[in-house]
Formats: sequence, C-alpha cells, structure tokens
Amino acid sequence: MATALGGPPPSTFAASSARAPSPVLPKARLVCFAAAVGPSSSPGSKHLSALSPGGPLRAAASSEMPARGLPAPAAAAESLQAIEEADPEPVEAQIASAVASETPKGEEVFAVVMIGSRQYIVFPGRYIYTQRLKGANVDDKIILNKVLLVGTKKNVYIGEPIVPNAVVHAVVEEQGLDPKVIIFKYKKKKHYRRTIGHRQPNTRIRVTGVTGYQDAPAEPIPE
Repeated sequence: MATALGGPPPSTFAASSARAPSPVLPKARLVCFAAAVGPSSSPGSKHLSALSPGGPLRAAASSEMPARGLPAPAAAAESLQAIEEADPEPVEAQIASAVASETPKGEEVFAVVMIGSRQYIVFPGRYIYTQRLKGANVDDKIILNKVLLVGTKKNVYIGEPIVPNAVVHAVVEEQGLDPKVIIFKYKKKKHYRRTIGHRQPNTRIRVTGVTGYQDAPAEPIPE
C-alpha cells in the first residue's frame, strides 16, 4: 500500500530511520533543563539537578552541612583572634620594656690588683685564675688590698704604689690544677732521657666588688 501511494518501499524507510542519529541535547541545555525541572519531577531529574551550579540539592547541602575538613566560621574567627593576640611585640617595644624593667646598676669599674707576685685586671662579676691561695677554702670570702689602679668611665685612680683604702672583694670558687706541662730532659751520648709531667695548683676566684677608692685623688679621663 505504501508503494501504491507513491512513498518509498518499507525496507528503504526502515533503513533510513535506523541511520538517523538520536537527538542529543547539548550539555549546557541539559544543565538548564535540570535546573528548571525542580524536585517535583521524575527521580532521574534529581541527579541532573545536582549537576547545575544553583541546583536545589546542592544549595540544601551547602546550607545544612559545612565543608568537610574546614572549620566553622565562628571557630575560624576565634582561631584568627587567638593568633592575632599571640603575635609577638615589635623588637623596639621589647628592648624598651627590658631597659625599663632592668634594675639600675652601680658604676662600672675595673681594678688592677696584685696577688702574690703577679698583677691581674679584675671586673666585678667575672672570675680569674690565680696562683694557689694557701689556707683558702671553697666559698670563702677574701679581701685583696693591694690595689694598684682603679678605673671608671669618668675618672682613674692611680696608686703610689697602691690606692689608699681601695679593696677588692672576691669569693673562692674552686681549688684546681693547671693543664699538664711535659718536661723532657736529654743528654746526648749518655743514654739519659727523663720525661716528667707537672700541673701547677691554682685557685679560681670571682670578684664581687671594688670599694674604698672614692676618697683617693682622681684624674679625669679626657673625652
């Protein structure tokens, strides 16, 4: 009957319908269609609506559940505030506070004192090693009265030979020995060789102060 009406034969119609490609919507149109359908459509439309940027499922999920691994806005604000409070002060402020809290110290002074047959330059608060002080025990307080010179930032006190009434106060910290010294004796053609080790006894004292020099005649230091 289709042939009688002038149309193509049945085999030809079936072949042409099989060759025709199925219509495929572009991706952009599919997303817009899914966004416009809404949650009241078929179950398949819910999966499509999740693909759209402003879909209902995505909006609901973003409003109800926070992103995994990220803190809540309130917790993030509190952590930022804690970090800001923990920031250290500038270096200038730290230096100013340290200087303000530092207790005022006495006048900076040094002295030249004679112990035995040697002369030592001493500063309050520092320690020196001297030759063994016989009769001195650890933690004993000693007074050194052979002060040859006392110096400050502004004046110098020179002794003739010692500064009158000037004394150096110190504390004995340790009674020890110097590093070993090797003494080797040798005589040629006599088969004579001797090796001897020696450690000289010493005493470590810590200077605590220099006093009594203020009444001595002073000479100003030129600036």
